Amino acid sequence: MALPTPEELADKDKQRTVRMLITTLLFMVAIGLIAAFDFQKIKLFISHAGVWGILISIIVYGLLGFTLVPSEPLTLLIAAMFGPWVAMIASFFGNTLSAIAEYFLGRRIGNATNFIEKKEKLPFGLGKMKIDSPAFLILGRMIPGYGPKAVGIVAGVYHVPFWRYVWTAIIPLSFGSAIFAFGGFGLEKLIKF
Repeated sequence: MALPTPEELADKDKQRTVRMLITTLLFMVAIGLIAAFDFQKIKLFISHAGVWGILISIIVYGLLGFTLVPSEPLTLLIAAMFGPWVAMIASFFGNTLSAIAEYFLGRRIGNATNFIEKKEKLPFGLGKMKIDSPAFLILGRMIPGYGPKAVGIVAGVYHVPFWRYVWTAIIPLSFGSAIFAFGGFGLEKLIKF
């Protein structure tokens, strides 16, 4: 049996990369569509399930890490239904789970594209950025909108050490969870959930 040529290996590697990226993208789209279209059902289930609803909401946070859907509306909902302390705890654990999901999604993308070997060829010196610096990881997660998701995925792609990523994610998550949980408290008086 003949060994494959370097060209055949490169073609197989490209095909595997494309398949992995398409599968990951389809998974992200599916989870995003489920969360976007069934949010009323999710909200109804959480409100009627009590403690189990809070545990399910933590899992929903984790699944949202695979999508571009923000988790802040879920935090506001939980704060309105269960109070700010419960919402803060659920948001903290759920968003930590989401951050870990984002990191491993980035790792998968980085591994599929052999990014580490190719990063030095990036234009404008982007390959030399200090993505693994605690300052970048903490401050980048504080950017409103998609900043936390982008930092999580980029940290995974750049193979930032896992525990450094986790502890730097916990700092802004603690503050963000408190802000949204206490900010959402009392919304049930303004808006009927």
